[in-house]
Amino acid sequence: MRFLIVIALLFGVHAGATAGELHVVVNGKAIHLDDGNYNEDNWGLGLEYNFTTKTDWITFVNASWFKDSNYNTSKYIGGGMKRRFRLDNSEDGWFFDAGAIAFLMTRKDFKNNDPFPGILPFVAVGNGPVTMNLTYIPSVSPKYKALLYFQLLVRVKTFE
Repeated sequence: MRFLIVIALLFGVHAGATAGELHVVVNGKAIHLDDGNYNEDNWGLGLEYNFTTKTDWITFVNASWFKDSNYNTSKYIGGGMKRRFRLDNSEDGWFFDAGAIAFLMTRKDFKNNDPFPGILPFVAVGNGPVTMNLTYIPSVSPKYKALLYFQLLVRVKTFE
């Protein structure tokens, strides 16, 4: 039930939006900033929808699953905002994004798969339909070490 409420809230914020972009998210690589025996091949899939605006600020919603650092399946759903900096004069050219995502996540080794909230910063660079996200995840306890997390986004549909 909580899941449905979150979905309704995330999409309800943009009920009047008529345009946007749908992306497939390919979760892939983690680089832990401390030594340890961690899974750094965090493969998984998801979806992200970017709402089209007439400004450089883009709001989005997304959901995804992946194999976490301890080889367990983790899932999240969230939304956020990013500021787009165009690096050339082309509408579909090179860009740099900086933003934050708020989310609910499940992890087997944290709260026994009960959803927990979080907020994380990220940066991204892209060209045309392809974007590479980099998220910094800080250490929150001796058990959970800081890491850099990479995702590839591929635009699959533009809605006018």
